[in-house]
Amino acid sequence: MNNQDVLSKQQISDYLKDLPHWREVPGAIAAVFQAKTSAAAIELFSDIAGAAEMDQHHPDVDWRYDKVFVTTTSHDAGGMVTTRDIALASKISEHAEALGIAACPELISVVEVCVDSDDPRKLAAQWAVGLGYRVMEDGSLVDPHRRLPAIWFQETASPNPNRLHLDIWGPYSESARVLDRLREHQLALDEQQAPSFVVATDVQGNRFCLCTEQDR
Repeated sequence: MNNQDVLSKQQISDYLKDLPHWREVPGAIAAVFQAKTSAAAIELFSDIAGAAEMDQHHPDVDWRYDKVFVTTTSHDAGGMVTTRDIALASKISEHAEALGIAACPELISVVEVCVDSDDPRKLAAQWAVGLGYRVMEDGSLVDPHRRLPAIWFQETASPNPNRLHLDIWGPYSESARVLDRLREHQLALDEQQAPSFVVATDVQGNRFCLCTEQDR
């Protein structure tokens, strides 16, 4: 893999302007398609498999009745987005449009588990053994089959007593709706780092972060 094929956040953003079905998520781009019938969803699934075989570049695809969830990343580039992902995403969108299948970007979501620690390097190997995960270069952990949530260790000098929280990634285009619903449920929101992420705290002090592809 040529390192020049790996895309920066700005390049990904520029490419996705021409791919309205797709959104950036950590280390990948993702889309969700909703068909009118399960049979149509399966047909799209088959078309995606054909395109992947032709390109020898295989996305993660999850078929759920009338919906098809697709995530593509370049494993040979260390789990980064490359021009190959953009090309495959374009073909997948073309197949969906040809079948009359709509995109549902509001359903795109990725959940990561974050562990606060004053020394993350001590934890990664221990957690990897217990979970059967792979340790990445940045110290985060990923399920080798990409089915379960990723785990990363956040270095902080004074970890919160509740050291575990979830990072919930969704498209920035949908974030205002989600934040309004959190306010309705009276969660405390720390928006100092918005739109990159907003920290939500429930009535018992548990936290999760609503993250988007946007920088602060």
